[in-house]
Amino acid sequence: MNLRTRREAIDGPAGAIECAVDEPMEAVRGVAIVCHPHPQHGGTMENKVVQTLARAFVQSGLRSVRFNFRGIGASAGAWDDGDGEVDDALAVIAAWRRDGEPFLLAGFSFGAYVASQAAARLPAGAKPDRLVLVGPATQNFDVAPVPADTLVIHGEADDVVPLQATLDWARPQGLPVVVVPGVGHFFHGQLPLLKSMVLRHARF
Repeated sequence: MNLRTRREAIDGPAGAIECAVDEPMEAVRGVAIVCHPHPQHGGTMENKVVQTLARAFVQSGLRSVRFNFRGIGASAGAWDDGDGEVDDALAVIAAWRRDGEPFLLAGFSFGAYVASQAAARLPAGAKPDRLVLVGPATQNFDVAPVPADTLVIHGEADDVVPLQATLDWARPQGLPVVVVPGVGHFFHGQLPLLKSMVLRHARF
């Protein structure tokens, strides 16, 4: 993301997991872990939406950790239909979370599915303080129910995950969805707006 990005590997269930870590300029007050879009459709931790989320979190004083799912970049293993990828996220959370620090979990598209499922699997007392889901893959994956204070952002003109699919997922939960008018799945031309919305949510 920038010259100060640090690359590290942690042990994961399928082998090494490649991580990119960005630190805030001021004192670190917590950690934000960001899950990238679908690995079989070009998704990596270098995705522009993922990097935008990371920048917002760093600006809010959080250590940002992006990572490549198994089989992507320098991460070992192979695609596991989403199940193993949730295990990867849980391994990253275990490696980077610190007791007593705020913990934020975020994901874009398929990564939002992973983030929701990882949060659901964490035991009581270890849940994220905040969840941020951007363009969640509600049409093709079983995105888990999420807490009422979750920030869900979806483009009105999303051509990968129809807005209606996310509204249908959110409705039974009484969960608000922030709809960005005229914006597609990858938020082309609207990344600064996305960053500003996430930044407001991350300052808790």
